[in-house]
Amino acid sequence: MILALILAVGIGLSLSILGGGGSIITVPVLVYAAGQSPQQAVPMSLAIVGAVSAVGAAIQARVGLVHWKAVLMFGAAGIPGAWVGAQLTHFVSPAALLLMFAALMLLVAAKMWFGKKPVADGAANCHPLRCALAGVAVGFVTGFLGVGGGFLLVPALAMAAHLPIKTAVGTSLAIIALNSLGGLIGHAKHGALNWHLTLVFLAAALVGTIAGIPLARRVSADALTRGFAVFVGAVALFVVAENWHALVRPSLNSNSEQPNQ
Repeated sequence: MILALILAVGIGLSLSILGGGGSIITVPVLVYAAGQSPQQAVPMSLAIVGAVSAVGAAIQARVGLVHWKAVLMFGAAGIPGAWVGAQLTHFVSPAALLLMFAALMLLVAAKMWFGKKPVADGAANCHPLRCALAGVAVGFVTGFLGVGGGFLLVPALAMAAHLPIKTAVGTSLAIIALNSLGGLIGHAKHGALNWHLTLVFLAAALVGTIAGIPLARRVSADALTRGFAVFVGAVALFVVAENWHALVRPSLNSNSEQPNQ
């Protein structure tokens, strides 16, 4: 439990210093350090990520870095997408869910290592169809895997809505909060949330978020981004190693049960 809380503080730090990325390890931390099942960890992650994002969005809105039209368009499409994703989570085996999560983590790690910041190519304009399609896709990922999806939202907002990068970051936080709410509603009928652990984990993450605000001005974001990318990739490989056998073993068992011809 102590390790889980330390990692929760680290997640909050990464959100402050890097502007995202930390939520991608929330589910693995809840599973391997806090003893939750994947199906329990996903809605807990949604509550934690949603609350932290809401706080961040409120701060960004005070300085005019939230584009509310884009929030409404992405959110209107993202909430039902998150609800659908939440339903499908419970039809997937724990091992398969974690392997899909590991694949997403590897994608995020690669993007953090090799990616460039997206650049808006025109005046801010959230085209309804374009933003709705992007919103429902990101919402689905949020509800299904319990991640904020900021690594998808920020470039989507820059390219689909032509938002400047700073506005895209602030806007993405508000959308993540809405999508997380939609995902939580979708998970509600599948069992009660462990609110005690969720609130303790959230408090630790908020401590890290607040502590990271002054650090963000002093440290090299590029160096930290690459270091965090290595960490995310390592966690992903650990998750694969822990769960790959669960998919391979049934196949081996079914082959061994076939009668000899």
